[in-house]
Amino acid sequence: MNKSNLIDAMAEDAGITKAAAKKALESFLGNVEGSLKSGNRVSLVGFGSWSVSKRAAREGRNPQTGKTIKIAAKNVVKFKAGSDLSDSVN
Repeated sequence: MNKSNLIDAMAEDAGITKAAAKKALESFLGNVEGSLKSGNRVSLVGFGSWSVSKRAAREGRNPQTGKTIKIAAKNVVKFKAGSDLSDSVN
């Protein structure tokens, strides 16, 4: 399912227009992104939670040449599925 399919499904399920569903989805995504940028965790009970973790700088290897390269430190987003979501797919 891609973003446009999700908007269509949300509009049909909620009985709203596609434009309203798109606005709601974009608002949700924007608020999750903003919260993560601020260093906060986003948790939806039963569905899952998003958090930001720091990945330390490390050395890696170029697979083509085998030469050692430096990989910079960065922040990464992590998602952990909630129990209801995990149970529904198993």
